[in-house]
Amino acid sequence: MRILLVNKYFYRKGGAETYFFALAEGLRALGHDVAFFSMQHPNNEPSYWSKYFVSEKDYVGDISAFKKVQEASTLIYSFEAKRKFEALLEEFKPDVIHMNNVHRQLTLSILDAPYLKKHHVPVVYTAHDYILLCPAYTMVNGRGEVCDACLDKHFIHATKNVCVKGSRIKSALATMEAEFLKFHHAYSKIDLIIAPSQFMKSKLDEGGFAGKTVAMQNFLTDSQMAMGARVANTHKFEDAQAGARPYFLFFGRLSKEKGILTLVRAFLQAAGLVGGNADAQSDDQSAQVLPVTWDLHIVGDGPERCAIEQLIASAGPQAASRIHLLGYKSGEELQREVGNARFSVLSSEWRENMPYSGLESLAAQTPIIGARIGGIPELVEEDRTGFTFESGNVSDLAETLVKASRVSEIDYRDMQQVCGKYVSDRCRQDIYIERLNDAIYADLLKGGSMNRGLK
Repeated sequence: MRILLVNKYFYRKGGAETYFFALAEGLRALGHDVAFFSMQHPNNEPSYWSKYFVSEKDYVGDISAFKKVQEASTLIYSFEAKRKFEALLEEFKPDVIHMNNVHRQLTLSILDAPYLKKHHVPVVYTAHDYILLCPAYTMVNGRGEVCDACLDKHFIHATKNVCVKGSRIKSALATMEAEFLKFHHAYSKIDLIIAPSQFMKSKLDEGGFAGKTVAMQNFLTDSQMAMGARVANTHKFEDAQAGARPYFLFFGRLSKEKGILTLVRAFLQAAGLVGGNADAQSDDQSAQVLPVTWDLHIVGDGPERCAIEQLIASAGPQAASRIHLLGYKSGEELQREVGNARFSVLSSEWRENMPYSGLESLAAQTPIIGARIGGIPELVEEDRTGFTFESGNVSDLAETLVKASRVSEIDYRDMQQVCGKYVSDRCRQDIYIERLNDAIYADLLKGGSMNRGLK
């Protein structure tokens, strides 16, 4: 089978690209011929198909106002992308097209390629965010509130609420894009939409895509699974007895929507350090505070770093000794941090879909403390793979941190085993790719029902 994979970035930029390249790897392992369509960029991986990639576009970087206006003219519809996509189609002649992130840099103009009007090539789309429903991608309005306003398909809400990066101009452009795609019936040219979580599927169905959606949880590659097994620490309690300090771990972008400030405030409250007061600290397990041995590790960087530093400073020297800003880490260095953590924390305050950080944590047999929002609760089996708390609620998170710190060694070992089984049963690359091949691609090529065998 010839499969054309489409994504606007052709380098490992984020979770969507992790998925994109892993998809290619898995499909090639099954013997499929895979081609790519993307955007030119200095960081791109080499590919024969790069001759068809569209010119680089930057709508948010450090470029002149004139350049931004000039490039914004192609935000909604790119004739360059349509032309180059047509040329690629003529050479490759795909059996299936599988799109990922395409908006803005590539645009849905590619689905107007004349080749697709002559040859009814099935189109699959993996939804990595909420762009099909929300011009701002996130379903968070300009006031930072979780928002369902645009589910009524009146995308002017995004302009009224200044939802895109606090800019009315950017919000208006995003609204124009969404309205154009609606009236152009662009999404009708997509045969099936893959949602990485049941929550996202429910929102897509609510937003008018019912009948062409399927939920398929994100997967980890064989190398990611092997990494998780390699860094998994099954002797954390012994390490603590030897003097190692147990810690909660946050790793990711230090931004408001990730709930990082809520987490820091919750840790300070749980540790009895609010307002610089260390009097409430205790090593008594019956006390309503964290034991003095517990720390918080924060890995990553982002716009809220200064605010985090200010919170720590305001709480006094005891806070500075227990909250560690470790900066950016990657690769095995990061995964070792994950494997040694007692719990990882997913504190998001937006409808996170199916974060790879959660999957990586479970693969390393590190249970999760997760916000009850978006797809995160699908990763957390209460008291088995972790604990949940109300998103954005400092007190509830503080109580959950204390609860987690009291888990016995026996119960924790059981949790670790369940975490490992969770990813082994649900998140293996081979299982995902086989289902994609047998129950989606093959069914679409037969002209079968979108929902047959996909529930």
